[in-house]
Amino acid sequence: MVKVYLVRHGKTMFNTIGRAQGWSDTPLTAEGELGITELGLGFKERGIKFDAAYSSDSGRTIQTMGFILRNSDNEGIPYEMDKRIREWCFGSFDGAYDGELFDGVLPRKFADAGRAGGDLAEIANAIYEVDTAGWAEPWEVLRDRILTGFHDMAERAEKRGDKNIVIVSHGLTISTFVKLLRPDKERPHALDNGSVTLLDYADGKFKIEAVGSMEYRKLGWEIMKQNAEKN
Repeated sequence: MVKVYLVRHGKTMFNTIGRAQGWSDTPLTAEGELGITELGLGFKERGIKFDAAYSSDSGRTIQTMGFILRNSDNEGIPYEMDKRIREWCFGSFDGAYDGELFDGVLPRKFADAGRAGGDLAEIANAIYEVDTAGWAEPWEVLRDRILTGFHDMAERAEKRGDKNIVIVSHGLTISTFVKLLRPDKERPHALDNGSVTLLDYADGKFKIEAVGSMEYRKLGWEIMKQNAEKN
């Protein structure tokens, strides 16, 4: 069995000012770097040794992984990047304020169709339809890349005999993946930066142990506080 520590990247500039990041990218803020340092220290305190690391190819997840591996004493392990676990692409709304898309364009589109809102498939297809740049993905493409990306990582890890792997991805991508694994449950919303969704993988199937846990960050925060008090 493979234990999968699925992490949302650290807080970025666009996260801070409420812009839809998508496939666009901004670096971690000082607060974001501090939060992921806490996460790495929490992993270290629990004695978690990762056999392999994965992230999307976005700068914010790569930067996050560096802080995790360095502060958890896991530097030097195999590390791969995979564009399939990128965030949703918002097309021409990438970089726009969240409210413009999620509180403006999409509600109006659903209202025109006589609905108050939509499920993930309807939201993805609505973004695809209003995207004037032609970059956004229809639901089937988005769904399949997320599923195959995470499954392929876990399957490779299982074949190698890995026990623990860490994956850094994005908030909406992670919540979409959780919903796809458990369609009977409500989709998690507003996963915190640096939160950990813990999964077990065996024989082609995932089992969810925790969603959006802040346990490791809180532990790291306590360690940093204790160290500061000593000095």
